[in-house]
Amino acid sequence: MKHSQLRPKFVEFIPETLEDGVLYVAMEYQMVAHRCCCGCGNPVYLPLSPAQWRLTFDGEVVCMEPSVGSWGLPCRSHYWIRGNRVLWAEQWTPQQVEASREFGRRQRNAHFAGTAPAPEATSPVPSAQPQSLWARFRAFFWMRDP
Repeated sequence: MKHSQLRPKFVEFIPETLEDGVLYVAMEYQMVAHRCCCGCGNPVYLPLSPAQWRLTFDGEVVCMEPSVGSWGLPCRSHYWIRGNRVLWAEQWTPQQVEASREFGRRQRNAHFAGTAPAPEATSPVPSAQPQSLWARFRAFFWMRDP
């Protein structure tokens, strides 16, 4: 069953068995885990760091940046976690996935080398096709933090 919300649960260790609809956060180990929101049941593990995923928590709700792209899973789910809600994003082409992976590699290498990454002039992920006015409008309003 596809999930539209995740309930944050702060834990010392990520449990071996993950519950549906729960976002496990292990701050001491800088790790977040949940079952894929598409309902396929596969576990998704997200390491927290400035060069990977960032988590914000205001005492009630969590937000994750950037989006979760489960490109290694058969479902290839792509979504944002904002205000405990799951906001579905467009599917990416193999070229977009590879561009994102390369950008992530550069970010991680720069982070762990102790150097600031060179600013990107454009998005690291090429657009699959021009977005319609309606799609841009939806993305602007539905992809914003609550």
